Amino acid sequence: MTILIKLLGTAISIGAGFAATKVLDSVWEKSTGNKPPKDATNIEASLRDTLVFALVSASVGAVVNVFTQRYTQKAIARFNSTPDKV
Repeated sequence: MTILIKLLGTAISIGAGFAATKVLDSVWEKSTGNKPPKDATNIEASLRDTLVFALVSASVGAVVNVFTQRYTQKAIARFNSTPDKV
């Protein structure tokens, strides 16, 4: 059952990362009026915008990662404390 919970945590992490990316992209586009600078060959994007977007997206990714790991660890601890109730 622990493997199932870990797989579920991985799936939640992937889904949360995908959702966070979509939200971040739309917030970036609404706040700056430009598409997120993801393409390395895009010369029109300024270095400042590219660095800010990289820092923000890395921060959001780290937060999503921490939350999903905590959720998975809590689920594993809950299962280990009461395996017969699950």
